[in-house]
Amino acid sequence: MKTWVIPDVHGCLLTLKYVVEEMIHLQKKDTLFILGDIVDRGPNSKGVIDYIMILEAKGYNVTTLRGNHEDFLLKAAEMEANPGLFARLGIRGGTIKDWFKHGGEDTLNSFGVSKANQIPEYYLKWIKSLPLYVSWGNYLIVHAGFNFKNDDIFADEEAMMWSRDYEIDVEKLGGKKIIHGHVPVDLEFLFSCLNSNRYQFIALDNGVYMLNRPGYGNLTALELNSLDLKIQPNLDMQ
Repeated sequence: MKTWVIPDVHGCLLTLKYVVEEMIHLQKKDTLFILGDIVDRGPNSKGVIDYIMILEAKGYNVTTLRGNHEDFLLKAAEMEANPGLFARLGIRGGTIKDWFKHGGEDTLNSFGVSKANQIPEYYLKWIKSLPLYVSWGNYLIVHAGFNFKNDDIFADEEAMMWSRDYEIDVEKLGGKKIIHGHVPVDLEFLFSCLNSNRYQFIALDNGVYMLNRPGYGNLTALELNSLDLKIQPNLDMQ
């Protein structure tokens, strides 16, 4: 029985399927965590969601976390459905136009719609249901990170989806190590996280969509028991 973690997929269905079926050979007795940001930037966000839903329906033990790009999508849909709520809700970093700058339009295209609130409610409800973190063995698995200024680091939901720069309070980790995505890191730093005890975290996002940047452009998968790391170059955006 293996426990796998796959970071930010960003609409790259072919790459995800290859990793799941040809590299890690996911079995129903295994556990798979997907770290959020399954939508935007890549060509087939709808296909990624459909694929994860199919795995769930077939009885695979898959848990997908909600990332900031899912937060973007949900807030955009709510703003469009309830324009009067725009000022109260906001989208961290700006407006719906800012979501488009970060791949939102790619997601809408994959659904064949022009607005987020036109995405079938079935998908929006599924995204809303996604957890923000999981405590698993010696690890805290999250999309982005935690607000260590709080006594309760799990109280700040926005931090778990959006935080970037934060100083870790080791005592609040309860002896666990953080596994996160969100901020792309190059392979050299990723290997440093795996091979050094100096870090209280493992950063797994290698920027699957960043094809023209040396050291990036891969989808990774980490097995938590053995720390076996799989690395697959992008198959969707060649």
